Amino acid sequence: MSTAYVFPQLASIYAALAPIVEALLRVTVALCLIPHGLRTYFGMFPNTGMPINSLPMLVDVLDQGGYRPGRLWGPVIVATELIGGPMLALGLFTRLVSIPVFILLALSVYEHRKFGWFWNTQGAEYPLIWAMASLYFLVNGGGVISLDHLIGWEF
Repeated sequence: MSTAYVFPQLASIYAALAPIVEALLRVTVALCLIPHGLRTYFGMFPNTGMPINSLPMLVDVLDQGGYRPGRLWGPVIVATELIGGPMLALGLFTRLVSIPVFILLALSVYEHRKFGWFWNTQGAEYPLIWAMASLYFLVNGGGVISLDHLIGWEF
């Protein structure tokens, strides 16, 4: 499949930048997960607008929201953010790690829908963009600038 460029003279620049931009997107998606896990598990980043600042609070919110048992799902969420985030950033087992990341973010979209659309009201807009970016890596893998590519483990 060939692409018709508006400026065909830029095709080589697009080709050269594509792997870099793909890696930057992967790293950005991944590194955005980590502060959420740090806040939830260690109570870091207080006063950032999120009422959950400990694992017991997350467990209670999950139980109250119907995601039982919260004692199971709370640590799974934190592990997804604190272990899966760095692995995704490195492009290590990208497709495998993207499964729980995408599920977490898709559920976040579902939960945030009750706040409307816009990100500044905790709506679904922000988690939806984030979820779709993680879905990209579930489908496409880590790309050529990833540990997966380096070690030859791209399933």
